[in-house]
Amino acid sequence: MAVWAFALRNLQMASRNVFLLFELLFWPVVNVMSIGLLTRFLGLSGPEISFVLTGTIAFNTLQVCQLDVAYALLYDAWSKSMKHQFVAPIGVRHLTVGAWIVGMVRGVFVFLLQALLARWAFGFDPLGAGPLPLAAFLAGCFLTAWVIGVLVCALVMLVGLRAETAAWASINLVLLLAGIYYPISVLPGPVAGVAAAIPLTYFLDAYRAHYGFVPEFRAPLAVGFLLAAGYILVSHWALVAAVRRARRSGLLLKLSE
Repeated sequence: MAVWAFALRNLQMASRNVFLLFELLFWPVVNVMSIGLLTRFLGLSGPEISFVLTGTIAFNTLQVCQLDVAYALLYDAWSKSMKHQFVAPIGVRHLTVGAWIVGMVRGVFVFLLQALLARWAFGFDPLGAGPLPLAAFLAGCFLTAWVIGVLVCALVMLVGLRAETAAWASINLVLLLAGIYYPISVLPGPVAGVAAAIPLTYFLDAYRAHYGFVPEFRAPLAVGFLLAAGYILVSHWALVAAVRRARRSGLLLKLSE
């Protein structure tokens, strides 16, 4: 019940903030159109267009969901009501999972919007891989988003609002490393090793295989889900530990009125 209460709270706050519509409509449309037009200018072929646009769509879908998870604590930090949040008989899991549910709903909406736009403007059908590969791909995006969002929340509880920029900066690090616009084989060896530790890398690899690309990894879906499960446990533990430390250090009161 507590999970659904937080889901409803995030949904209401998102629906009342007109600027959050930019995350749903403006930026995804701009990103798909700008990258799609770039592929036209460069004269890329159909498979190359699908490779790049798959990455763009994954990035926007993941970002929307990840921000919703990060907002689970940022809303309270911005409104100076953090202590009231943790006075209630709730666990950290209620907070994050409730926000994640809203993030997934918004993420599916953004994905479908981009899919329709990509098909209409550039002839690429992101739904063409089939229901099961599509479901696995979206699950991978949402699980990765949950991990990043929870780690952002943990960082906020450790250093305060100085860490709020991580909500937007962290996703761009994933953009650089996870092979969104290029295969990770083009990265330098040590950097490619870091990229291989990101779950989204494997979900992109598995999904692109349905559009004619040879997978770079063996059993990418299995590896991706195992990595995501491990990171979920670690990130949840990190947030719980950060909340406890914030209670002891007094940061929880500093983030409240």
